[in-house]
Amino acid sequence: MQTIRIKTSSLPLFAGAATAVTAVGALLALGDLDSPLRGPCTLFFLLAAPAAAIGVALRGLDPFGRTLCALAGAVVADMLIAQSMLAVHHWSVRGGVVAVTVLSLLLLFLVLLREQISGKHPQH
Repeated sequence: MQTIRIKTSSLPLFAGAATAVTAVGALLALGDLDSPLRGPCTLFFLLAAPAAAIGVALRGLDPFGRTLCALAGAVVADMLIAQSMLAVHHWSVRGGVVAVTVLSLLLLFLVLLREQISGKHPQH
């Protein structure tokens, strides 16, 4: 008897779990809910949201280089947002989460707009 093996990737499952943890982190921070998961999930959101947007912008790099650059860019974006909010004396957790969300969505929107204008289709 021959065994039929189907190669499956766990990447979609990992991406779905990461998206769920990111959404929970944002909701816990924005809702000011008291939970032991609030800190870790919010930190994951603050790293994952800008890293995902930067990762989409760096599609031409190999996966390791793109991941490394996206994470470094996420840390830089978070630090710039925090420094800017502290400089104008408007720091808050909710404000930081909103600012990171807006920056990430803006970057993602600009990348998608650039692809639409140049006629390139996203690579999978």
